[in-house]
Amino acid sequence: MAYSPCPNDTFVFHAWAHGLVPGAPALDVTFADIDVTNGMAERGELDVLKVSYAVLPHVLDEYALLPCGGALGHGVGPLVLTREPGVDLAGRTVAVPGERSTAYLLFRLWAADAVPGGVGEVVVMPFHEIMPAVRDGRVDAGLVIHEARFTYQRYGLHRLADMGEHWEATTGLPIPLGAIIAKRSLGADTLALLAASARASVRMAWDDPEASRPYVRAHAQEMDRAVADQHIGLYVNEFTADLGEAGYAAVRGLLTRAAAEGLVPALKPDALSFP
Repeated sequence: MAYSPCPNDTFVFHAWAHGLVPGAPALDVTFADIDVTNGMAERGELDVLKVSYAVLPHVLDEYALLPCGGALGHGVGPLVLTREPGVDLAGRTVAVPGERSTAYLLFRLWAADAVPGGVGEVVVMPFHEIMPAVRDGRVDAGLVIHEARFTYQRYGLHRLADMGEHWEATTGLPIPLGAIIAKRSLGADTLALLAASARASVRMAWDDPEASRPYVRAHAQEMDRAVADQHIGLYVNEFTADLGEAGYAAVRGLLTRAAAEGLVPALKPDALSFP
C-alpha cells in the first residue's frame, strides 16, 4: 500500500500499518506524495493506494474505489494564494501541485466562473515549493493544499479564493479530495476485507488518538503539533469512515462536471460501485 506522510493518512492507517487491526492483511507501506501515488495507480504498480479523486476516471478499469479511508469534507478545499490581495488572474502564471490532482479540477471549475479571460501558464511543482515560489515572485499565484491552509500567512501571502467555498456554494456537496483504491483483481472478498480493515483503523484512531501520535510526528517532522492536529481534525471525519450517499454524490458530481469541461474521461456506468 502507498499513502502520503501527511498527518491525516498516518493517523488513519496507524493501527492497520502496525498490525493492530484484528484480521486485517499485513501492510507493506510506501510513503509518497499524492502526485507520485497517482502515477503509481496509472501504472498499476501497487495493490492499494491513496490517490486524488481526479485520477479515478483513468484507473477505475483496474482499481475499485473503497468506500472509506479517504478524505472528503466541508471547509477543506484548496486555496489560491497571491503576494498581493485581489489579483486578477487573467493571463497570469499559476503554480499547481499536479494536473491530475483534485485540487486542479476544483481550480479549473472555479476559474471557468471567476476568471473569464482565462488564466495564463499553469506550472506544475511539488506542493511544498508553491508558497515560496509565490512569495519570491516566480509565479503570480499558487494553488495550495493540506497544511498550507494553516501556514500561508507565514509567507506573507494572501488568500485570493477558496476552491472549497466555490464548490460547496455551487453544489451543496462535500469536497472530494483523496480516495483509497484497490485492485479489482484481488477479488470481492479481499476488497471487502480491505474496506473493513480501513474502517476499523479509522475507528481505532478515533478511540485512542494518542496511540498514533509518534507515527504521525515521525512522518511530519517539519510540522508543529498544533498544525498536525488541525490537519487531522479537518481531513479525518465521518466521510473517512464511510462515504455514504453524500460522499458518493460529491464524487460523481465532481467527476461529471470535470468530464463536461473536458478535464477527465467520462465515468462508465457503475464505475464507482463497490463489490
